[in-house]
Amino acid sequence: MTSARVSQRIGSIAESATLAVDAKAKALKAAGRPVIGFGAGEPDFPTPDYIVEAAIEAARQPRFHRYSPAGGLPELKQAIAEKTLRDSGYEASPSQVLVTNGGKQAVYNTFATLLDPGDEVLLPTPYWTTYPEAIRLAGGVPVEVFAGPEQGYLVTVDQLEAALTERTKVLLFVSPSNPTGAVYEPAQVKEIGEWAASKGLWVVTDEIYEHLTYDGVPFTSIATAAPALGDKVVILNGVAKTYAMTGWRVGWMIGPADVIKAATNLQSHATSNVSNVSQMAALAAVSGPLDAVEEMKVAFDRRRRAMVERLSSIEGVNCPTPHGAFYAYPDVRGLLGKEIAGVRPTTSAQLAALILDKVEVAIVPGEAFGPSGFVRLSYALGDDDLAEGVGRIQEFLGTAR
Repeated sequence: MTSARVSQRIGSIAESATLAVDAKAKALKAAGRPVIGFGAGEPDFPTPDYIVEAAIEAARQPRFHRYSPAGGLPELKQAIAEKTLRDSGYEASPSQVLVTNGGKQAVYNTFATLLDPGDEVLLPTPYWTTYPEAIRLAGGVPVEVFAGPEQGYLVTVDQLEAALTERTKVLLFVSPSNPTGAVYEPAQVKEIGEWAASKGLWVVTDEIYEHLTYDGVPFTSIATAAPALGDKVVILNGVAKTYAMTGWRVGWMIGPADVIKAATNLQSHATSNVSNVSQMAALAAVSGPLDAVEEMKVAFDRRRRAMVERLSSIEGVNCPTPHGAFYAYPDVRGLLGKEIAGVRPTTSAQLAALILDKVEVAIVPGEAFGPSGFVRLSYALGDDDLAEGVGRIQEFLGTAR
């Protein structure tokens, strides 16, 4: 009797498409190719100096050379609770906070803790590529609810209602959105939250882009917009995007104490505590001012407008204006089937591969986030690279016929 070398559970996981695209772009660049990568959602700014200094000081302290509580340093958990009250209006105690190794571990911990095999999760689509894999790893079933550019990539209560079954346990809610940059209006957030509460659902809300909104569009936390949810809500967040700290690997989940205790038990066996030096850096970040993010937002906003304007000028491309995060999510269905450089791509994956091959620009195809026919470009990179990269795409796709 033979068996597979890799378990079916792990073998069925798709690799992170965004990281794969970013890795390929970096490898080509290292080989001397003039590749420009729009793949990873990673600010091009350095982590602010005062945060780095806090880490350096922590590294000198012997107490941080040792194990610390699996759930996070007490002072950081307290600061996260205070920051959440300040930014989301949601009151939580430190016992309701779990500090995780980046936002991805918060996602995984949450679904592993909430889901039993067969439980369904309503997944507004386009979605971040990690969500469905984390749901499946926990034994859950992602149920895609697609909202296209015609409705601003925003799902409606009617769509959610139509996808509801007796097995539905969780609604995943993300605003501002990765990959689309869509932001729900306060009234929409309230309506969706109250609907979820009326159905007895848990809501898992990812708020990692909370500070990155534009055009005066506000961030609204579903946890506070819909008090009827009570304690059946889990907030996911982290320092990666707001403070340009993607490599520091500090995220967190906030939820009812029993769920957080169970998730902490899981983490105690999986990874134990997050690096103490990174935790102290995160403490400086969440306790400090938001001046750094405001400076970054000025650059993001400038790049956002430039990217949308140039992509929208390409015949066959429809690029809605994103109001949050740092991504554009153009609809490229108008290009599929047309001849471009002697090739007729029929999927966005084929189109993205053609663009990388012919003009050495890396973008992420819509298949990573849901249906084909779309692509994601991050504008969290330098102005010159953005102009050069989008310029190459413009010139190349302008030959489509």
